[in-house]
Amino acid sequence: MKPFLIGVVALVSLAANASTEENPAEALLHQMGQATEQQNYEISYILVRKNSIEPLRFRHAVVDGESFGHIAYLAGPPREVIRRGNEVSYFEPGTDPFTIESSQMIAPLPAIMQTDIAHLATLYDFVPLGRAREAGVASDVVRVSPKDGERYSYVLWIDQNSKLLVRADLLDRDGDPIEQYRALSLALSPQISEAMGQLSLLELPPVVQVPRQTSAQLKWQVTGLPEGFTPIYQNRHRLLITERPVESQMFSDGLFSFSVYLSEADKMSVREQLVRKGSRTLHSRVVGNAEITVVGDIPPATAKKVAESVKLSSATESPDSPAVETSAP
Repeated sequence: MKPFLIGVVALVSLAANASTEENPAEALLHQMGQATEQQNYEISYILVRKNSIEPLRFRHAVVDGESFGHIAYLAGPPREVIRRGNEVSYFEPGTDPFTIESSQMIAPLPAIMQTDIAHLATLYDFVPLGRAREAGVASDVVRVSPKDGERYSYVLWIDQNSKLLVRADLLDRDGDPIEQYRALSLALSPQISEAMGQLSLLELPPVVQVPRQTSAQLKWQVTGLPEGFTPIYQNRHRLLITERPVESQMFSDGLFSFSVYLSEADKMSVREQLVRKGSRTLHSRVVGNAEITVVGDIPPATAKKVAESVKLSSATESPDSPAVETSAP
């Protein structure tokens, strides 16, 4: 091989090695994602919020090539979430059990455990913070910070041996903790797979068939989405009590999500209000005769910005759509 070509090959090799070594935190998060889906383990943990501490247990195993998961609430009324491959079943007191098609559990687990790290790398910075000890194991600590400052951040503790997440602090824009996931014990064993295999024998509720959404275009749009948030769902329905028609759109960046609702304002509508509980923010405002509400896991300032960016069209002719008389400034 000519010396020039040898030099080019060497430079390409060095660049490839540098790209994998430049951000060890990102590589660690990829390992965490793989371990979360491939290991057989049981974690007992607590979810700490401002006014509550909730004890839970999460078990995971790979059974016949499929990912099985089981969350049990350890205090209060019995509640469970069971995942078998791409089906997730929910058992809540006062509600008939049901199953939906999904590979993700809607449950009190850190969202970072069920997301695409490669996609998040375009929106968040992954910063190594050193090492610490958590849940009795040596851990690597990583901060996941948004590049634009318009969403929350995480500080993660990842077990050096298993690469499983043993602690996750969800932080607001000022760096104050909103919510903590803290493992109390972590066990890895092939026997967990055997125990979880029993879930395949259970007769779970049938899968709920979700009606297909119509392709009708909503007559309003959100013009000020934070970068990386894309629409993943839209819906039209009527409120159960008032029968008021409501249109909604859900947006997600792969880690956090929020929904925007549009309905006709009435006497109960408040000109503008902002409520935050933990990571969940609700911001509503009235424009003309339209009430715009933003609800989701985003900071209050971001929710306000999104609500103010909703561009409304002229009044619609459809009785199933909220009437709008004016456009938001």
